[in-house]
Amino acid sequence: MDDRDQRAAGLRDRAPGDRVPGRRGPRHHGDMSENPYAGKPLNLPDHHDPDWWIKQRIASGEIDVEGLLPVVVLLRREHERRAETLIELRDERSVREYAADYTRRVHEDRREHPFQSLIAPAWDEQDAVDQWRALRAARVAESAPHGPQPGPTDESAPPAPRRRWWPWRRRRL
Repeated sequence: MDDRDQRAAGLRDRAPGDRVPGRRGPRHHGDMSENPYAGKPLNLPDHHDPDWWIKQRIASGEIDVEGLLPVVVLLRREHERRAETLIELRDERSVREYAADYTRRVHEDRREHPFQSLIAPAWDEQDAVDQWRALRAARVAESAPHGPQPGPTDESAPPAPRRRWWPWRRRRL
């Protein structure tokens, strides 16, 4: 730095150990006031371990360990829990979208790791819809009161006509 740069920076008449006015630490500005670990000692291991901090966070339960698993394991777990996911979906279109998205992610993982021995199963959209309908029928049967059901008993009776949501379009011009 030449003389002009030092004057512009305000460092010309300072000793190397002096603090620069206007530069204060994060505690002065309040940056550390909401830090829950401020002022607490570090719990260092006895031997050198570069991953000590993350291992302590995992052991304390602060980090979700599922996020550290390989994608194929996450996809297999999602496939195992598909019944809980399907029961929350409201209509057939969302079930088809969910099954298509799951299958797309499975195929992407297979393309990225073609030689892995563990693979996640693909899921056909129609199978997902059939399973959703069965789960929905079982839920309706559980929540329905026991006894005779009101309504037509003949299975061949035509369904009631659907009302349109645009009644103003029924008018003829």
